[in-house]
Amino acid sequence: MPFGKLATTAFKGVFQTPATRVKPREPFAATRGHIEYDVATCTFCTLCMRKCPPGAISVDRVARTFAIDYLRCIVCSACVGVCNPKSLSMSKALSPAVTGHHVQSWHKPAPPAAAKAE
Repeated sequence: MPFGKLATTAFKGVFQTPATRVKPREPFAATRGHIEYDVATCTFCTLCMRKCPPGAISVDRVARTFAIDYLRCIVCSACVGVCNPKSLSMSKALSPAVTGHHVQSWHKPAPPAAAKAE
C-alpha cells in the first residue's frame, strides 16, 4: 500500500466516529448467556451432573450441594434439558468475563428445627 493511501486512511480514522458499538445491543432470541439455578426446587437427582459433557457440574446428594465450574461450562444447555423439576434454566443475560478459577456453589437450606417441648 502506498504511503499516501495509508496516511489518508489513518487521517480518516482520527476524525471519524468509532466503528465499535458504544451501547450493547439486545441479545438475539437464541442467545445463551449462563445457567441459572433455583435451589428451592432442586431434588439433587444428579441427572444434570451425569449429562454435562465437560463435567462442570457437581452434585452431592448427602450434603445436598450443587456446584458449577464456570470455566469448564461450555453453555451447551444439556443440563437444562434433563432437569426434571426445572431447577436449571438458561439465562440470556451475558455473564462477565471470568478472570480466575471460580466455582459457584449452592447449598440447600436446612429444614427448620423442630421446637423442643419443655
